[in-house]
Amino acid sequence: MLTTLADYQLIAADIDASLRRVEQQPQVQREVEYYLENIGKVKGIDDFLADERLFNFAMKASGLADMAYAKAFMRKVLQEGIESPDSFANQLTDTRFRDFARRFNFHSFGAAATTFERARGEVVRDYVRITLEEQAGERNEGVRLALYFQRKAPGIRTGYDVLADPALMKVAETVLGYSLTRGDIDRHARAVEKALDIARLQQPGVLEKTLSRFAAMWELNAPAGPSAFGGSGAQAAGALLVQPLSAGVSQDVLMTLQTLKITGR
Repeated sequence: MLTTLADYQLIAADIDASLRRVEQQPQVQREVEYYLENIGKVKGIDDFLADERLFNFAMKASGLADMAYAKAFMRKVLQEGIESPDSFANQLTDTRFRDFARRFNFHSFGAAATTFERARGEVVRDYVRITLEEQAGERNEGVRLALYFQRKAPGIRTGYDVLADPALMKVAETVLGYSLTRGDIDRHARAVEKALDIARLQQPGVLEKTLSRFAAMWELNAPAGPSAFGGSGAQAAGALLVQPLSAGVSQDVLMTLQTLKITGR
């Protein structure tokens, strides 16, 4: 069995070739073809939510597969859009919902929302990339976390960006060797920025150095002992990226879901 670092480097060394292999898989081809053939038929939020296969594809591509069941929540995200700073999506700390409302901006563009590249090619590319990460995670969740961090790295500017994302935070916790779920958030943010070299993360070679360190620490620590989620460290990382819901979304999202269930709105 390959080490976490070797497996990650094998995939990342030629990421385009790795993605092409995923694209050529029959199941992936079928889902991509269905999405591209049908997304143009969607003229509004009701159409979008009614086609579960289409909607689930879009949710997975946006890193929100664990929220596909929460249609009332996602309807509110789409209805209010992103133009107003007070919109529902803009009030959530989890930026995935804001990105989703940007991609499918029915609020601003109505029936034309699905004609843009961001709702078509961009979605397909992210679907393939996330499928690659999932398949890597079936062998080694450390590799999945490394690939996820690589994908998110261009948008990481501060330690707070890492702390706001459960999977990125798991990478930071692995490197630091302790939990970041309790204590002073400002102190944690500074520790993350130093440990992950965030100030230089966009410079050539720095990201790979950071992920090499993560992979080495993952090999040492992940296989042994139960985690806070139950099971091994590797299983816990999978929980952060897939299930349970409470491990993958922020507290404000969970509270809003509960409110929607109580009020029916």
